[in-house]
Amino acid sequence: QVQLVESGGGWVQPGGSLTLSCAASGLTFTSYVMKWYRQAPGKERELVASISTGGTANSVPRFFISRDNARNSAYLLMNSLKSEDTAKYYCDAETGIIKYWGQGTQVTVSS
Repeated sequence: QVQLVESGGGWVQPGGSLTLSCAASGLTFTSYVMKWYRQAPGKERELVASISTGGTANSVPRFFISRDNARNSAYLLMNSLKSEDTAKYYCDAETGIIKYWGQGTQVTVSS
C-alpha cells in the first residue's frame, strides 16, 4: 500500500522559513517524480515544486525542493514566507499515469 505522509507544517511569521517533509512508502521511490502542490481556501491546487528521478529540481521563487532516495523522502524548503503562502501543502509522487497524493500539511503565515 502506497503512503505519502507530509509533515513540518505549522504557523510561522512573515519572513520566516519552514521545511516540509514527505515520507514515502510502498513504492519504488527512485522511479517517481516528486512534486509539491498547495491549495489555499477557495483556490485551485497549484504546483510549487518538482524534482525528477535524476534530481533535476524546479520550483517557484523562494522555495527549494530536494529528495533523499536513501530515506524515501522529499523536502520543501520555504524561505521568506508571506501571508499569501498560507495553504495546505501536498506531496505528490508520479510516474507516467500513476499518481499518488499525501493528505497534506497546513502552513499558516501570519503575524
